Amino acid sequence: MHVAVYIPLLIPALAALAARPLGSRLPPSAATWLLAVSTLVLALTSSAVLGVLALSALVRVSFVDAVGHMSAVVIRSGDAVSLPVALLAGGLLALAVTAACRALWQRAAAIAAAHRRARTLPGTGQVVVTADAAADAYTIPGWPCRIVVTQGMLDALAGAERDVLLAHERAHARNSHYLFTSVARLAAAANPLLRPAAAEVGYAIERWADERAATETGDRALTARAIARAALATAASPPDRDAALTALGLITQEGERRGDAEPANRRSPRPGPVPRRVAALLSPPPRLTPWPSTLLLAAAVALMVISGGAALEAARDLHQLIELAQAQPR
Repeated sequence: MHVAVYIPLLIPALAALAARPLGSRLPPSAATWLLAVSTLVLALTSSAVLGVLALSALVRVSFVDAVGHMSAVVIRSGDAVSLPVALLAGGLLALAVTAACRALWQRAAAIAAAHRRARTLPGTGQVVVTADAAADAYTIPGWPCRIVVTQGMLDALAGAERDVLLAHERAHARNSHYLFTSVARLAAAANPLLRPAAAEVGYAIERWADERAATETGDRALTARAIARAALATAASPPDRDAALTALGLITQEGERRGDAEPANRRSPRPGPVPRRVAALLSPPPRLTPWPSTLLLAAAVALMVISGGAALEAARDLHQLIELAQAQPR
């Protein structure tokens, strides 16, 4: 095997470093699509390479050679992968597949539970107002999607700020944002190196909804003020949310919501998600420019292409070796 076979195992680490600049520099809708697709591609290619590494050693087992009618001489003449590397790759692949299947099962169950809850909410309109005194607002995926707003949240916001809140939640419902978080979380389950990129997908969809709200209301400062006030109200009276809804990703966990409301994350000098969102809204809307956003976009696409190409090349080399071994007399 060529050294290039290991490239798809290294690129996810680069993606983790590039995720935050991409989420900040690109228009939110473009950042969401790019980050979600890239996490999926990189998870698939890294898993594929682990499989190729494991198989390259497996075909050198005498029993496998006999069953596959392959020439052991030809197989052993190919580029060898050491047994420890192959065993490590096989173990990592097993862990990745197990984690991905477990995450898929949990995610599907959570979405199904949310759909059932959406159908049982009172009324026929999209927006449901509950009497809960805790400040909260979220979108429940379903047919149709429902938007839940508590009385506590309405009391915390002024009239125009309520319009911002509803426009924000309608953007989540209209664009099925839970699907993007689902893809990113499944990819991160398969490859933990992608967790920072998956987290940035969550930030990007919030920014996407923020920008839609700012467009609908025509006032970016009002939108920023509403986002900040809603986060502070939620931190002051944390809601008691359903565990299945929290698992969807659009429903922020209590601790994360409290951290969002702070001016900066106490464990990091970097600002938290809500301060970043407010700062972005107080700036001009992001656009694709030759520098640096277009360059970042091109670099991200190039990394996906390189990762996919390296995985395909490794699979092709192994396939050619097996075909040659089967064509030769044993």
